[in-house]
Amino acid sequence: MSAHYSISVFEMLKIGIGPSSSHTLGPWRAIQRFVQELPGDSEIQRLRVELFGSLGLTGKGHGTDMAVQLALLGQDPESIDTNRIGALLETLKPHGEIHLPHARVCRFTPQQDIIFRADSALPGHANALRCHAELALGEVFTRTYYSVGGGFVVADDDTHTSASGPSLPYPCSRATDLLEHCRSNALSIADMVRANERAWRDDAAIDAQLAQLWQVMLSAMHQGCYRQGELPGGLHVVRRAAAMNQQLLGEADSRAAANSPQQWLQSLRRAHQDFGTTLRGLSMFALAVNEENASFGRIVTAPTNGAAGVIPAVLMHLLCSQAAADDTRLIENFLLVAGEIGTHFKKGATISAAAGGCQAEIGVSSAMAAAALTEAMGGSVAQALVAAEIAMEHHLGMTCDPVAGLVQIPCIERNAMGAIKAVNAAHLALARAPDEARVSLDEVIRTLADTARDMHSKYKETSQGGLAVNIAVNHTEC
Repeated sequence: MSAHYSISVFEMLKIGIGPSSSHTLGPWRAIQRFVQELPGDSEIQRLRVELFGSLGLTGKGHGTDMAVQLALLGQDPESIDTNRIGALLETLKPHGEIHLPHARVCRFTPQQDIIFRADSALPGHANALRCHAELALGEVFTRTYYSVGGGFVVADDDTHTSASGPSLPYPCSRATDLLEHCRSNALSIADMVRANERAWRDDAAIDAQLAQLWQVMLSAMHQGCYRQGELPGGLHVVRRAAAMNQQLLGEADSRAAANSPQQWLQSLRRAHQDFGTTLRGLSMFALAVNEENASFGRIVTAPTNGAAGVIPAVLMHLLCSQAAADDTRLIENFLLVAGEIGTHFKKGATISAAAGGCQAEIGVSSAMAAAALTEAMGGSVAQALVAAEIAMEHHLGMTCDPVAGLVQIPCIERNAMGAIKAVNAAHLALARAPDEARVSLDEVIRTLADTARDMHSKYKETSQGGLAVNIAVNHTEC
């Protein structure tokens, strides 16, 4: 693979809404692109969208049909008011038409024009959309897109090459490249990544985007720790983070911090820390994010929605273990390192559960978090890479088997386990000389790619294997 294949950390860490980057964010972006590519000089009579492969099988539980409709309504996942999603979707029902750019109106009835092809797949990727626009003279304008994980979208006719992206001062196609750049130039991973990010934007923009990412992460954790009740979808999964938060802080401190994420963080820092409370807190942060994700809340794909809780949970764990101070640089560096490690998995394997199972989502996020935590705790570049390898090694082979096609069971708890493994991996890496490691990060990335290819398709986000077929579900409710 070319060293000039450039991926920004802000492509790995994106702001969106739940529940799935592959099934919600990716299709949303695909439909936005399709609308932009429609012939500007033609009258559009009708729109239809076909969903294939994993999108056809689990798209309803993952909100793919909602994403298609919201994109056609002109909404954007980064800015949509998540409290208005239901009301926005209702606007389509009485009219059976959609308003497109250039003052064009065409027929579109979601129940008829969003077609789930559960028994069909396209060769390009397991997550495929085929979009059709019927034109006035009987012609049909058709485009096919693939949602390839983490909100990334490619089209059949894309001319993407491995040499795409800007030229970077420290190009990396392998982890060994990263290690060599840092050693030769006396750089931390965070410093090297910041230098590369300047190929896209200046320092002020880098800092502003990192701050925005953290605020979304912190808000998701805070909101998730104060919302109670059942998650949507019919599985009757009860939110747990709020009860854990009250147990951890006590009723008075919990109530006092209800309206302020920053005050909540300070209260958590003052809470008694022993192994049990640390473990519960780490799990609580991850659960909170993914309970928000399952409720169509705003989160950061890190690197996917289904794995969105791991990185914020480990970062929050780090902050809670520090004395109260200005956390800005610590947060920025953590996110830069995590994002960089994610790019290596994206380039060398996959971050799509539909292509590689849950190892490609929770496993990758755990590796990202482990490396970032290791460097934040004073570890060397080599130790950070060892931590990423350890975390990924112990997720290899993990299947994606969402019960009823919902990003809830076992997805939410898996974020807690991924966060715990990341912290464990960081401490294991810090406790040894990196030269003693027998498995490298590059080797484990290749192994992930190999395992993904060998894994049976029923374990790749289809709900046709594993827990998804062994747990009794009343499908009339889901």
